[in-house]
Order: sequence, then structure tokens, then C-alpha cells
Amino acid sequence: MKNQNPPLLTYLETKGITLQALIDCALEMYVPHPGIETVAKATEALKEEFLDVLGDVNISILEWAAFHAQEDAEKGLIPGLTQERFRGRPGPISDEILGVAIAEYIGGTRGVFEYVRFDQAKPGILKFLGSITNDAIGALVAGVSSNVYTRAIKTAGTTC
Repeated sequence: MKNQNPPLLTYLETKGITLQALIDCALEMYVPHPGIETVAKATEALKEEFLDVLGDVNISILEWAAFHAQEDAEKGLIPGLTQERFRGRPGPISDEILGVAIAEYIGGTRGVFEYVRFDQAKPGILKFLGSITNDAIGALVAGVSSNVYTRAIKTAGTTC
């Protein structure tokens, strides 16, 4: 049985990000696939996969780092990163690199593909997060979503 309250989920909840918010974010980009033809099936599969991924200490470290980087950037504490550069264009790309790393770790190349979709659309809670944290959480949601689709398609006996 999956841990229903992994430590990373507890941490994210202190930031206003619930398991339901993560699931809802993923469902905004939901496309029916063999094995997850309904929103109910997708919701259950997403919940199970989120609980699994949120229990991974490597994801915890990356997500925690993103939130701390966001907070420090907002306070002007990151060496060499001015507020103008942080809030302006061109901004730093380290948030995108972090997002790609998280998505790749969770879902491989398919996770990165999903990350690009989520990063462009900014569904759900992603709209309300900072520039660093929206990429980290977007990558988490994208990686989980990718794994859910991949597993469902394999279970249904079809290919991507």
C-alpha cells in the first residue's frame, strides 16, 4: 500500500499545494487513452502515481530546492541575480533546466514531452506559482501524467 501522506506532500501542503490540486492540474491536460478512458480512471491512476513519486527522496530534494530558490530569488539573495533579471526578460533559464531534470527523472523522454505541454499551458495551480516553482511542480505533474498514460497504454496492450 502506498504511503497516503509522503513527507513531500506534507511539505507541499504547507505551500498550499494539495494532492487534489496536483491531480486537478493533470486533469486539465487529460486526454482519454486506452486504459484510462474516463476521468474517474485517470483520477485514480494519477493519485496512485503521485503518491509513489512524492515518496521519492530525489524528487523531494529537487522540489524543496526549487521552493527555496524561489524564496531566495524573490528576496534578492541569489548571488548575481538582480530583481530586474529575475522578473524580466530574458530571465534565467535554470528554472527550465530544473523542470527538464525533474520530468526526465520521473518520466524519461515522454515526461519531458509532457513537461513542455504543461509549461506552455500552465494549467491549474501552475498559474499561481512563481517562475521557479511553477516549472518544478509542472515537471512533477507532467512526469506523473506521462507515467500514467504510458502504464495505461501498456496495460491495454497498445503502443504509444
